[in-house]
Amino acid sequence: MMGPSHALSGAAVWLTGSWALDHFADYHQSPLALAVGTAVCAGGALFPDLDLSGKVTRNQGGATVARTFGVFSLFIAEVMEKISLGVYYATKLSRDPRRNNGHRTLTHTLPFTALVGWGTTALCTAYGKWAVVGILFFMIGLALRGLFDRWAERAGWVIVTLVSAAAAWYTFANLPGDRGYPMIGLAVGVGCFTHILGDMITKAGVPILWPIPIKRRMWMMIGLPNGIALRTGSKAEVVVLRTALTVLSVLAAVGLVAPSVLQRFNIEI
Repeated sequence: MMGPSHALSGAAVWLTGSWALDHFADYHQSPLALAVGTAVCAGGALFPDLDLSGKVTRNQGGATVARTFGVFSLFIAEVMEKISLGVYYATKLSRDPRRNNGHRTLTHTLPFTALVGWGTTALCTAYGKWAVVGILFFMIGLALRGLFDRWAERAGWVIVTLVSAAAAWYTFANLPGDRGYPMIGLAVGVGCFTHILGDMITKAGVPILWPIPIKRRMWMMIGLPNGIALRTGSKAEVVVLRTALTVLSVLAAVGLVAPSVLQRFNIEI
């Protein structure tokens, strides 16, 4: 899927999950905590595509999300892509094909998702607000690049960076206590997992079963059959899927912040 679809799916999943926790488990979140979780999950839903690098010295190419912070994020993407490719060749079996890049390998696996979620939680636990503000800065930037793709492209990476920094600092100033949000690691992990599921409905698929070997292949790409798979950039994705995700996000957000509004229209979610 394209970047905006991934980011929107992350936001929709977090808002819907937050509504379910509020409705069925009586787990309430403040508006700020809800906004932070949504932004982090949307950013996390783009994070795996930082394995698609471009030309760092020219500030060109790569996945859209890799250009979020200009040459800095392109450099991160370059490093991540090379690490992913290295892991691929270190673990490939006889029937795994040769590759010249690491896109849709390591960062699109369940172990990576679990590691990122756990690592985020560990950082927040160990370093409190300072870890949270750094993670928020990075994830909010990714979320802005995905959710507001056209604006971000026109504004440029400098503006995106400044807006991300301002939002992260505002959140930092209003964090309760000195430890930060307890669910931020979960939001990152859920976002990454949502990305994997999104790529699974495309023709290319993802190696979701790695590192389990299957028929002398360690990197078996698993996705929907070509006949029903989603084509990247098609009307089914851009119009139908994004509209459905937007409606779901809005209904969940309204159900959390102003449930009485839905009751007026006899809407239950």
